[in-house]
Amino acid sequence: MPYLPNYKKPFSAFVKKQHKPFQAVIEDETLRVCAKPDIGEAKSSDLTGIYVHKFKHKTQEYLMAYHVPAQKMGNKAEHRSPDFLFIDFYKLGTHENFYDDLKAYLRANGWYK
Repeated sequence: MPYLPNYKKPFSAFVKKQHKPFQAVIEDETLRVCAKPDIGEAKSSDLTGIYVHKFKHKTQEYLMAYHVPAQKMGNKAEHRSPDFLFIDFYKLGTHENFYDDLKAYLRANGWYK
């Protein structure tokens, strides 16, 4: 079953600000993650269920946070096809404040109960 990307606002905002060549690199990395979701490192504790994929562009290392659903989306969202699973890409950026910003975003959007 193929995975498709679902870009959340912080991820899209970061990509939008980048130059076209780097946007192409980001697209390649998201396709790699969609092809093999376990490529990233599974996080624990506060970030259980989140994976972080690290990659380099030029000399800078970037981190990409995403979540792979455990089941089909089904009828939870009308615009999504039940034949596909969507990987939610939450955040992309350098290591500086990455995890703090990610936790703040997830907390604000109901990840934590």
